[in-house]
Amino acid sequence: EIFHVDQSNYFLNFKKEVRNKIYSRLLSLHSPNSYYGSRSPQELFKASGLTQFPWILQDYTSEELDLNNPAVFRDLSKPIGVVNEKNAKAMREKYENFEDPMGTIDKFHYGTHYSNSAGVMHYLIRVEPFTTLHIQLQSGRFDCADRQFHSIPATWQALMDNPYDVKELIPEFFYFPEFLENQNQFNLGRLQISKELVNDVILPKWAKSAEDFIYKHRKALESEYVSAHLHEWIDLIFGYKQRGPAAVEALNVFYYCSYEGAVDLDALTDEKERKALEGMINNFGQTPCQLLKEPHPPRLSAEEAVQKPTKIDTSTLNLFQHLPELKSFFIEGISDGIPLLKATIPKNQYRSFMSQGSPELLITISMNYVIGTHGWLPYDRNISNYFTFIKDQTVTNPKTQRSINGSFAPGLEITSKLFVVSHDAKLLFSAGYWDNSIQVMSLTKGKIISHIIRHMDIVTCLATDYCGIHLISGSRDTTCMIWQITQQGGVPVGLASKPFQILYGHTNEVLSVGISTELDMAVSGSRDGTVIIHTIQKGQYMRTLRPPCESSLFLTIPNLAISWEGHIVVYSSTEEKTTLKDKNALHLFSINGKYLGSQILKEQVSDICIIGEHIVTGSIQGFLSIRDLHSLNLSINPLAMRLPIHCVCVTKEYSHILVGLEDGKLIVVGVGKPAEMRSGQLSRKFWGSSKRLSQISAGETEYNTQDSK
Repeated sequence: EIFHVDQSNYFLNFKKEVRNKIYSRLLSLHSPNSYYGSRSPQELFKASGLTQFPWILQDYTSEELDLNNPAVFRDLSKPIGVVNEKNAKAMREKYENFEDPMGTIDKFHYGTHYSNSAGVMHYLIRVEPFTTLHIQLQSGRFDCADRQFHSIPATWQALMDNPYDVKELIPEFFYFPEFLENQNQFNLGRLQISKELVNDVILPKWAKSAEDFIYKHRKALESEYVSAHLHEWIDLIFGYKQRGPAAVEALNVFYYCSYEGAVDLDALTDEKERKALEGMINNFGQTPCQLLKEPHPPRLSAEEAVQKPTKIDTSTLNLFQHLPELKSFFIEGISDGIPLLKATIPKNQYRSFMSQGSPELLITISMNYVIGTHGWLPYDRNISNYFTFIKDQTVTNPKTQRSINGSFAPGLEITSKLFVVSHDAKLLFSAGYWDNSIQVMSLTKGKIISHIIRHMDIVTCLATDYCGIHLISGSRDTTCMIWQITQQGGVPVGLASKPFQILYGHTNEVLSVGISTELDMAVSGSRDGTVIIHTIQKGQYMRTLRPPCESSLFLTIPNLAISWEGHIVVYSSTEEKTTLKDKNALHLFSINGKYLGSQILKEQVSDICIIGEHIVTGSIQGFLSIRDLHSLNLSINPLAMRLPIHCVCVTKEYSHILVGLEDGKLIVVGVGKPAEMRSGQLSRKFWGSSKRLSQISAGETEYNTQDSK
C-alpha cells in the first residue's frame, strides 16, 4: 500500500525517539507519535525537517564502511560550506570584501541557509504531501531532474564543490528509509548528461538497501568518533560560534535576517515590506535560538564513562555486550514441579530516597495460579556472586498463598500472554476466563479490584505499552480492544470500564497482540495467519501483513513483538498436521509494513521480547535464543535449558534474562563474571529488610546449560 496526499493519516512517517547525541542534550526531537496529516505547509515543515541534523560522514564511495576509521567522518568543527578546505579562502574573502551601500546588511559568509522549507522538500520529494508542495513551488511541474535529490554521493560531492550550497541533513536520514524510495512511481525526469531516469535515490556503495543505509547511518551517528566531536557542531549551530567574533573566525556567519531578533516585524509600518521580510524569513531559513554562550563540553568516551564512579556503589553489566560470557543459575522453591508461567521485574517501581539499594519486586505466576512477590537485586550484596533473590515465603504456604481467582476457560492453553503486570508492580491484569472477562488484581492487597466484560468471547492475550498508559486485549471474538489504564497522581489504579478503541479485521481468533503508544500503533496476530496494524488514537485500520509461507491455509501467529523503532517481529507456526519445512519461522517487518526477511526455526517459540537490537526467544524445546534484530541471525548459539520454556523477560538494566521452566525452576542468565567491587560495596545493606540470610539466594547454584550446535 502506498500513501497519497489525499489520505488523512501518514502512518509511514511516524517520528520515533531516536536516542541520539544531539537532542538528548539540547533539544527535544520530533514528538514520537506525530505524523504527516492534513496540515498547513508551515506545520508540516515545522514537524518534519526544520530541526537540522549534521552530515556526519564523508565517505560515500567505499565498498565497506569502517566506523573505526576517523577518515570516513566529516569534520564537525567546520560549517558544511567550508568542510572542503578549498572553499574556506573564498568564503573568507567574500566576507572581508562585502559592504552594503545602505549600511543595513551586515557582512556574511553565506547567502543561503542550512535548513529551510525548500531543503526539506528537496530531500522529501518522493513522499507525499511534500511531492505536491514541491510541484506547487515549481509552478505545477517537477524541477529539472539534475537539481533534484537523486543521489547521496552526488549530493555530498556537490556540497564539497559548491560553498554556496550549505544544506545539512534532516532527521529522516536516520530513521525513515521510505523517503529514499520512489514508491509512488513519480516521473521525476532524466538527467541531462547521462539520460538516466531518476527513480530511487542512489545509495553509497556500502549500503545494500535503503534500510541498510539508515541502519549504518544511525550507527555512524552513535559512533565513538561522533560522540567525541559532536559538541563542535553544536557550538556552530546552537552555541558560542553561532554569533559574534567566534562565528566570524569559524566562517559561520549567515544573512542577518536569519537570526533571532534581527528584524522587529512589529515596528514595520509598510505592509509590503513586512510581508517581504516574513516571506524571506519563512523561505530562506532561520538560525536556531542561541542556547549556549560558552563551548559545549565534549561527551565522555565509552572508556571514560565506564571508569567514572557512579552515584551508588552498584554496577551491572549489559549482558548483550558480553554475550560470549553468559552463565545460568537456577532458583528452586518458587513453583516446584509446577510450570512457571510468568517471571517479570516491573521497570518503574517506586523507590523513596531512604529505600535506595533495597530489593525490587520480582513477580512470578505459576500454572497453579499462585502469585509470588519476591525480592530482587541485579547484584549480590557481598559481590561474591551475580544477583540477589529473596524468596516470597508465602508461595509455599497454603495458608498465606495469593492466587488468581476465577475459572479459566476449558481447553484454553494457559500461557504468559494472559498476564500483564503494571510497571509499578502494583496491579496484575489477567484474562482467559470462561466469562470473557479481564480481571484486575491489586498485588499489594491480593484482591480483585475490577472485573470487566466487554469481549463477546474468551480473551486470549494481553499486552501493555512501554509507558504503562494502554493495555490491549485480543479475543476469540476476532476483535482487539485498547484500554486506558486509569491513574491517580501518576500511579496506575485500575482499568477503564469501557475500551478506548475496538479494533476489527481478523476472521479468526486473535492469538497475539502488541502495542506502542509512542508510535501510535497496535498490532495483532491471528489464527487466520494475518497481522493487522491499527492506530491507537483513532482506531484506524492501516494495513494487513501476511508472513510468507508455502501454504497460508494452516498459518497462525502465536507470538509477535514491537521494537522501540517500530520493527515488528512475527512468529508464525503451521498446524500440527502439516509437514512443511517452514513450520516455525520468525519474520521481520518495518513500521510501514515492508517485509524485511525471515528465519526458519527448528523449535516452537513460547515467548518473545525485543530489547534494543536483540530478539530474545524461549521455546517449547527448551532453547533460549538471542538474535540480531535486523538480520534475525543468532548472536550466540542457543542455550539449552533441557526443559520447555514458558516465559522470558529481560531486566530493565539489561543485566539478566529471567526464564521460567516447565519444572517450576526460575533460571537467571547473566554475565559470567561479577562486576568490579567498588569502594564501600562490602558494607551494603538491605534498607528495612529483616530477611534471614537463609532466605536469600545470590546466584550460588549454577544451571548447566549446553550450547546448541
